[in-house]
Parts: sequence; structure tokens; C-alpha cells
Amino acid sequence: MPDSLLQRVGLIGRPIAHSRSPAMHQAAFDALGLPVRYELWETPDVAALARRISALRQLGILGANITIPWKEAALALLDDLDESVRRLAGAVNTVTREETAQGVRLIGHNTDAPAFDRVLDEMDAWASSRRMLILGAGGAAQAALGVAVARGVEPWIAARRVESAQEALARLAGRLAGPLRWPDHAFALDDLPALAAALRESQILVNATPTGTGDPLASPLPLDLLVALPADAVVLDLVYAPPETGLVRAARAAGLRAMGGRTMLLYQGTLAFTLWTDQPAPLEVMRRALALE
Repeated sequence: MPDSLLQRVGLIGRPIAHSRSPAMHQAAFDALGLPVRYELWETPDVAALARRISALRQLGILGANITIPWKEAALALLDDLDESVRRLAGAVNTVTREETAQGVRLIGHNTDAPAFDRVLDEMDAWASSRRMLILGAGGAAQAALGVAVARGVEPWIAARRVESAQEALARLAGRLAGPLRWPDHAFALDDLPALAAALRESQILVNATPTGTGDPLASPLPLDLLVALPADAVVLDLVYAPPETGLVRAARAAGLRAMGGRTMLLYQGTLAFTLWTDQPAPLEVMRRALALE
């Protein structure tokens, strides 16, 4: 098919060469016979992000995914945000276009949050969980915070800088339009006593940092601290490349239920596909493209 007849959709982020999204989405578009090409749009800085978002208004563009580190920075560049962003996640990972008489409007969505919720539901994590410890303070962490509160689970958050963790909780409070309920639930990742204490009280541990991407030995926390988790705790690492990170491997070795991020990638991808195309996503096709069978 001539390129002039193709629509394009792409992934905005940095770095993104490792991404499995092109394989997953291209398989889905091809399976349904849709003339769409999924591309990688490396975006090195804020100025490039502004140009890339503006380019989404051009003819021939279907939409976009947004990943690290631009899920929050993109918010101010869009025309509108749906409730998944405003109330729940506070970050955007999917952009759709809306044609109006006044021109193209760009709408921000978050498919990470419902995908995150679904994965933990399938891990049977919600039934008895009271506390969740989230590592990281970026866009993925914001989605995890929103889902935790919606599920009635008390969130704790650790980041490289304690200030970043505190700001993440403050942004959550802003979305909830209420007082900051957990001002002391933020600490630095290198505060090992605080980390161990939080692990002892947490039934869910989430890695929402990029640590471990491309490095099966890297971990966002000292792995010997995993013994502090309760025996019935679950560990979810949002990193999906490699499929089994050092954190997941160590958690399983400790007898804990643990999963990497590839299933969440699948579920958020199916939701994004439907937002762009208004068609049900071919789940099994996308699953096979991610080698999840």
C-alpha cells in the first residue's frame, strides 16, 4: 500500500528503541486489515516533545502513545484530558484526535491505570491488601497511586529523592481535591530502614521506576530486603524488557507471587487500540506478538 494512504501512530518517549509496542500494535492493525503504521518517535527533550505533540494535528496521524519521561509533561500540551487522567492517573499515556469545525483537538487518556488494576486483580492482590509500596514517582507511579486509592489501599511511595516522592503524593491529593492524607508515606529509596519498615507493612510492591530495563541484574532496591514482605504479598514490576527482571526473579525465589510488566503492556495496549480505532482489539494477536503465550 502506498505510504500516502497509510495512517501513522507512534510512541513518544526517551529511550524507546527497546519498546515492544510497535510489534504488538502493528500485529493488531495488520490482523484487522487497517492501513496504519506504528512508529517509534524518539523525543529527546521538552522542545522536541512540544513539536511532536503539535505534529499530531497533521493529516494522516491516528494518535500516539506517550511513555517515560513525558507522561506528565505532555499534559499541558493537550486540548483536553479524560477522567482517567484528571481524577485517577494524573498522567497521560495515550493521545487521540478529535476533528471539529474549529480544527483538530488532542485528547489525553491513561490506559495504564485500568491495565494496572486488571493485572493486580488477576494476581488476586486486592482481596486482602491494605497497603501498597510504590517505587518511583513518575507517570506510572501516579497511575498506581490513583488505582491504590480507588481500591481503598493505603499508598506508600519511595523515590530517588524524598522530595519527588512527597510531590507525587501532593499531586495525588490535588486530584482527589482533598487534604494530603499520608504526608509521612514518602521517603527516599536509599533510606533502607524506612524501606524495610514499609515492606513489612505492604501486601503489594510495585516497581514503577525504569530500573531493570535492559539489565536483568539491576534492581530498584536491595533484593535481600524482599524477605521483609509478608508471605502473601505480590510483586509487580512494570519493566517488561527483559520479561523476567532481577526483582521478579528474586521475588519468586523468595516464594512470592511476582509478575513483570509485559501483561500490563498488553492490557494498556488493547485499550489504546480501541481508543484510536473504535474497534475491539485483537487480544490474542497482540498477546502472541508480545510472546506471552
